[in-house]
Amino acid sequence: MDERIEKWLYDVKLAIEEIESFFDNNPKDFFEYKKNVLLKRAIERNLEIIGEAVNRIKKKDPNFDIQNAKAIIGLRNFIIHSYDKISDENIWAIVINHIPKLKKDILKYLTE
Repeated sequence: MDERIEKWLYDVKLAIEEIESFFDNNPKDFFEYKKNVLLKRAIERNLEIIGEAVNRIKKKDPNFDIQNAKAIIGLRNFIIHSYDKISDENIWAIVINHIPKLKKDILKYLTE
């Protein structure tokens, strides 16, 4: 594997682990998330990092298979360019439903 791609995969892994760490001492509760501006911005920032890393991977190797890569990159662009239209519900759904799946995919590549 190209060492830059490997580095970007590690960036995705670290961003996911950071998101997970925000809930180490607190349960994943949407209403608590919604009230906590600091937590929301931290998660959004990590989603930006994930999207940028996936974008770089796909530019370096368009055939590199990351599930939902287009949606991940689109989310990054949306957070950055349409910050005033971000839906707490959508971000929360990504954290709960999609981040665990992405983590499995990334770990699979990093252990090969």
